Amino acid sequence: MHIVGTAGHVDHGKSTLIQALTGTDPDRLKEEIEREMTIELGFASMQLPGGESIGIVDVPGHIDFISNMLSGVGSIDAVLLVIAADEGVSAQTREHLAILDLLGIEKGLAVMTKIDLVDDAEWLDLVEMEIHEVLQGTSLQKAPLVRVSSVLGTGLDELKKSLAELLDSTPPKKNLGKPRLPVDRVFTLQGFGTVVTGTLLDGSFAIGEEVIVLPQGIPARIRGIQNHSHKLQKIEPGFRAALNLSGINKELIHRGDIIVHAGDYETTRMIDLRLRALANLPAPLRHNQPCNLYIGASEVQGQIRLLGTEALKAGQEAYLQIRLKEPIVAARADRVILRQASPSLTLGGGEVLDAHPSRRYKRFDEGTLEHLANLAENSSSRAVLDLLNNSLPLKAQKIASQLHLSEEELKQILPSLNQAGEALLLKETSWEEQVWQGTSAFIRTREEMLGALQAFHQANPMKAGLPREELRGALQQSKEVFELLLQKLREEGLVRDSGRLVAAQTHQVCLSEAQKSKAMPFMERFERSPYGPPDQKELEESLGAEIIEGLLGSGQLVRVSAEILFSPQAYEAMKNWVQTKIQAQGSLALSEFRDQFSTSRKFAAAFLEHLDTIGLTMRKGDVRVLRIVK
Repeated sequence: MHIVGTAGHVDHGKSTLIQALTGTDPDRLKEEIEREMTIELGFASMQLPGGESIGIVDVPGHIDFISNMLSGVGSIDAVLLVIAADEGVSAQTREHLAILDLLGIEKGLAVMTKIDLVDDAEWLDLVEMEIHEVLQGTSLQKAPLVRVSSVLGTGLDELKKSLAELLDSTPPKKNLGKPRLPVDRVFTLQGFGTVVTGTLLDGSFAIGEEVIVLPQGIPARIRGIQNHSHKLQKIEPGFRAALNLSGINKELIHRGDIIVHAGDYETTRMIDLRLRALANLPAPLRHNQPCNLYIGASEVQGQIRLLGTEALKAGQEAYLQIRLKEPIVAARADRVILRQASPSLTLGGGEVLDAHPSRRYKRFDEGTLEHLANLAENSSSRAVLDLLNNSLPLKAQKIASQLHLSEEELKQILPSLNQAGEALLLKETSWEEQVWQGTSAFIRTREEMLGALQAFHQANPMKAGLPREELRGALQQSKEVFELLLQKLREEGLVRDSGRLVAAQTHQVCLSEAQKSKAMPFMERFERSPYGPPDQKELEESLGAEIIEGLLGSGQLVRVSAEILFSPQAYEAMKNWVQTKIQAQGSLALSEFRDQFSTSRKFAAAFLEHLDTIGLTMRKGDVRVLRIVK
């Protein structure tokens, strides 16, 4: 189903034309009927020659209701730009046309109405010439023109035929599997409760599904679905939809809210845009200038952050970052309009490049401008690669959500990038949980990790490695990301990972000959009395901290507590015995361990507590049992 919107100056016959085409008067409010002027959005439907049913959104033409107009044209497929024959192109004709141009709406018809009020054929030709002139240089410059009289019915069949031909070449809305309904109307019906309407985008809804109202995050359930009074079990993207929601009051939903499935979308207070300033903008846009952002059916106040330029003159394009006062839902490629509140003025329009920028950018950073330029390209593959090279590793589901891509499209892009050596699959699991990173980003992170290790080894040559959590903290990475990257470096043979310590593969702890000679008597004591060795204090007094670190780092000693060290041979013998003993009898008492190795309670307790710490055993009352059988 396609959605067609109207546009044009007040009292140029938009609503009358819709009524003549559909039999439905889109003006439903008492005030609209009394004033004979459209104030709110109106809705109708009709069947075109060829059988297609379309929805129609009628918008107000008065300047005082421009915000209502903007909430109606955000998701239309084509437009009927209405110009009255007796008045010609007027002020709101031009502003509505400028808005359509900024939104990139290329499908449309110019409709000259009220031809029955003009007897002079030459005058009609002059008005038609004026319309063609004003369309030049806009997205609708190729729009066919149809002359009609809504009162007499003249030209209506031609209009329907032209509209059918236009929409026949207009692709339907994409189904990305992530439905969202921007709410343009909310009301209650007796016996039904809360009803919201809007044009469904990016996916389908079905009766019985649980949904979320964003940005508030309020849960609800779809109780019923209608499309222009036709009851449906399921509704597809591109259709006008009326959803009957249960579990939520009308007062909690407002125009501009978004109905979604939980987890499909996140709210944002900052977005990146590519924006084109209005062609006849009276003064350049300035950095930090306040604005009103119109996206979907919502309007929110924001502040313009110009990137790469000090000012944006009429007709020029630039990248912007908009900081918003209230959260919104946005997606890549969504079209937006920026307006000035007072005096009322359209500033410009463009498209969302990134709905969830990772940071507040430096305004003239070349890397940022290159990143936005890559996003601005219409290549989904390029956008995916740019995202993966300018972020931490991301799950496939997050990539699809952030770039607003379908699962099918992303399943083609990611393997292709991987085959070309441009992206790495860091975690191979179910589709949604796969974790990917750009090769360039991985190389940067790898160098950062190896650099941190080399710096540590240089400062601490006698230590075996850097504690894992200390390395993760230095890199400021989440635990999941850190483990994935570390695993990749292990696979590449670049690091050693003991579980507690991480070291560069090339790092070796080497004691000097003098240090080895000084340590030899004590190492002999570890051999003579493996289960009753010298304690830390005695070693420090005789050898010093550096030699002890060297013995630990080179694997000649193993630490089990702050005060107690063992030789690796003794350590393995005790550990293997404990594991075998518990496997045989189910548990182990401290006294059994002490008697087996003829050691003191101090050494026995320290060693068993160490096994608890590394996860081999766990204490259960007065005995130990195995936690994990290795």
